[in-house]
Amino acid sequence: MKGRVPALVLGLVLQSVAIPADGPLVIVAEGKTSYRIIVSTKPAEIDLRAAQELQSYLRKVSDVLVPIESDASPPRDEEILVGRSGRYARARIDIPWEKLGEDGYVLKTAGRRLVIAGGRAKGSLYGVYAFLEDVLGCRKYTASAMTVPKKSTVAVDPLDKTEGPAFEFREVSMPDAFDDAFAEWHKLDNRASRARRWGLWVHTFDVFVPPGKYFETHPEYFTEWNGRRLPHGQLCLSNPEVLRIVIEELGRRVREKPEARFWSVSQNDTFLPCQCASCRSLEEKYGGPSGAILWFVNQVARAFPDKVISTLAYQYSRQAPRNIKPEPNVNIMLCTIELNRSRPIAADPGSADFVRDLRDWTRLTKNILLWDYVVQFRHYAGPFPNLRVLRPNLGLFAESGIPMMFQQGSGGSPSEFHELRTYLISKLLWNPEADTEALTADFVNGYYGPAGPEIFRYIRTLHDALDRSGGSLGIYGSPWDGVRTYLTPELLDVYDGIFDRAEAAVAGDPELRLRVRTARLPVAYARLEIAKHHVTPSLSIFRRTPSGFEVLPGMKSRLADFIEAAEATGFQTLDERRLTPARYRADFERYFVDGAAAHLALDAAVTCASPPSEKYPVGGPAALTDGLKGAEDYACHWAGFEGEELEAVIDLGSVKPLRSIRADFLQNINAWIWVPREVAFSVSSDGADFREIGLARARLEPEKDGAFKETFAAAAPRGLSARYVKVATRSYLRCPDWHKGAGGKAWIFIDEIVVD
Repeated sequence: MKGRVPALVLGLVLQSVAIPADGPLVIVAEGKTSYRIIVSTKPAEIDLRAAQELQSYLRKVSDVLVPIESDASPPRDEEILVGRSGRYARARIDIPWEKLGEDGYVLKTAGRRLVIAGGRAKGSLYGVYAFLEDVLGCRKYTASAMTVPKKSTVAVDPLDKTEGPAFEFREVSMPDAFDDAFAEWHKLDNRASRARRWGLWVHTFDVFVPPGKYFETHPEYFTEWNGRRLPHGQLCLSNPEVLRIVIEELGRRVREKPEARFWSVSQNDTFLPCQCASCRSLEEKYGGPSGAILWFVNQVARAFPDKVISTLAYQYSRQAPRNIKPEPNVNIMLCTIELNRSRPIAADPGSADFVRDLRDWTRLTKNILLWDYVVQFRHYAGPFPNLRVLRPNLGLFAESGIPMMFQQGSGGSPSEFHELRTYLISKLLWNPEADTEALTADFVNGYYGPAGPEIFRYIRTLHDALDRSGGSLGIYGSPWDGVRTYLTPELLDVYDGIFDRAEAAVAGDPELRLRVRTARLPVAYARLEIAKHHVTPSLSIFRRTPSGFEVLPGMKSRLADFIEAAEATGFQTLDERRLTPARYRADFERYFVDGAAAHLALDAAVTCASPPSEKYPVGGPAALTDGLKGAEDYACHWAGFEGEELEAVIDLGSVKPLRSIRADFLQNINAWIWVPREVAFSVSSDGADFREIGLARARLEPEKDGAFKETFAAAAPRGLSARYVKVATRSYLRCPDWHKGAGGKAWIFIDEIVVD
């Protein structure tokens, strides 16, 4: 709303309040004010909004309406100057406008005047929100949870603060940050504001050159790998026609959205950079895949000198190039996807190569957006104690001169402590030196009320356990990864005790109790996930009985309680693949039925030509006859073989009649896992001479994406008896050449060899 100050807020005169010459400014006393909020006669829209927000919150705090007037009104001593105004020069108040940039602000007292002045974009609005927080004690914990203290007197001690953000672009991809009011209060960009500035946002090669449109007629536009052109890898960047198409298509899009300044020309979210002779030559000349990408993107950038062309330094292209620099209007999105989150990046030996890449990129350019990851993507609902690394990591990025930050969280889906995590990151993006312990204490006591001290105790205990253990923390990990570090059975009991006390502290307040239940949900989820691995007799899904297995008493009610809590607390999806609580319940209930099997080979001795990989330890070959079946998670009761065939021989102890042999295998091609092409089943009486009784071939297509189990089986001829059973696979030992891991070792996973 531009133009003059609306008439409805002009000319309101309340009884004056006597104000001492020295001491704090008393804006409101005894329900009265002599102050006016002053804006320019023709205020910028953001300055008028800032003034209106200040007026609104002063009224919420004190029940007093402080009038808004223009700077054309007669000057007076008792004024709150908001935004740009002619008053500053007349009152000899110096404002360092050139230092404020777009979002910086000044909070200062000058005589009896309060000054809230800001930079060109949202500085004055951010200054108002800083005043409301730092001076008046208001808090906006989430998009829907706010604290506004009531004060009969609003007094302001002498102020002289000039602040600006550590990063010029600050986005947190989490639920509350999607809310415009929350984002502005916490001085964030968000998806809505980004959409106005960005025309395209990451992984755009397929957008510009769609395989469905071009691959059949022009396979040479796409990745060559092992002598074949592939439709779902990357682009052949050395092909001049590809450059022409990208520039033409980008030009069309720029004409459709001329207001957008940033346009992404970046690799697809997979691997497989082109390895044709010309592309390899570019990589050799410019120091690797990032050099070939930058050579290509620089040419696009030169065709659009008034736009910023953004590209990724991600996975295979993360390492900085040699012998080439980004054009001034090229933005580099540098990503931290591989890193451990249990220790600060700068202090973690395993992250040293990233620190090197960060240093090398910042030597080439300062036009960098750092893309960081702050949740566990496969288990949004699981505990993820990374809060202590947020400050040092953002400090590292700020010290490195990174101007733009994107913190990828759980998007629009709730995740563990997403409210607190968003709050902390928001504060740190503005000031990476902020005291996170104090911020955490302030948040939990304000948001959880009387339960706050127990929630704070839980957070400290969780993080202390991880710190003491020296364990790692991955964004694609699972609760099972913490079973020896921060999620031991003993610690889970401690956490439940803490939350019992927290819930008791807010038992009479339904809203606070719901917040505590939300915070507790990850502990319940961790129990369910860890119980699948049968850690202790009480932390298990099944228990052995004389006749086989039964579901542990109480486990079904635990699942029901978790689902009810998840739905009540807003967890609509439990992972980045949008697993719903309803689907989770259905999968778990199916596991109650199919997760264990009593059969002829139960606990029988097993030998394997090659033992299962210790990357996913299951107890060695014995896991193939322990009766426990695998869920769709390959880390749970699946024996894995990386780049090797399975050949397992089971000794039944004596010759026994057989009816059938079967085994489940897993396919999840995004994790480099395929079911075997075929499985041969053989039997023997002496362990030396084996007779094949069946050969089962895969029914799943190798290209089928997702997580699936397939049963391979052979029926024994009538009257067959044997002591030894052999199961042997013929598999994909290497990822197929069409796959993003082409040429790398492939996995096979088997859960149990069932002999009936």
